[in-house]
Amino acid sequence: MPSAPITVSIRREVDPEHIAEATAWAQTGVDLANRHPGFLGSGWVRADEDSNVWHMLYRFTNEETLAAWEQSPERDWWRSSGDGFVLSERTRRRTGIEGWFDEPTTDTITIPSGNGGTTTMAVVRTPPRWKQAVSIWLGFFPANVAFAYAISPVPGWDALPIWLRVLATTLVLTPIMTYWVLPWVTRSLRNWLAR
Repeated sequence: MPSAPITVSIRREVDPEHIAEATAWAQTGVDLANRHPGFLGSGWVRADEDSNVWHMLYRFTNEETLAAWEQSPERDWWRSSGDGFVLSERTRRRTGIEGWFDEPTTDTITIPSGNGGTTTMAVVRTPPRWKQAVSIWLGFFPANVAFAYAISPVPGWDALPIWLRVLATTLVLTPIMTYWVLPWVTRSLRNWLAR
């Protein structure tokens, strides 16, 4: 089964003495990534012209194309060229449900474009909580029923205290839900969730 598109979110703190160099450096990174197969887009913003905290996003079609970009000599060269003015960096990867734990975003962002101008882009909204609840239930209910049927023939299972049965059930189902069921559900319901 092919993996879903993946977005990388980066927060970088830039040396305020090197804003001009950092601006050119960030745009160079966008231009380099744009030439790689599977690249779906990117952008970077600062809160204002005096801010030294920058937020950057880029997206690839799947883990494989992202890994090819992240392991490329072009990216290594680009990253090392920023060593003099990038003070700190924090990175997050987002594919499916994990983005739901953020507050819904309804803003627009302005992204510098390659020709010196800017492009205004709408930020993707988080699905409403009721759709998140329905999606989780659609994955959780069948997984829980299947586990209950699978474990019921185990001798002594019904004699265990309820807290121990719930503990065992959640220990087994949590990774199954996180790594297989919920990513499959979110891919299957993508159009409905984004509406």
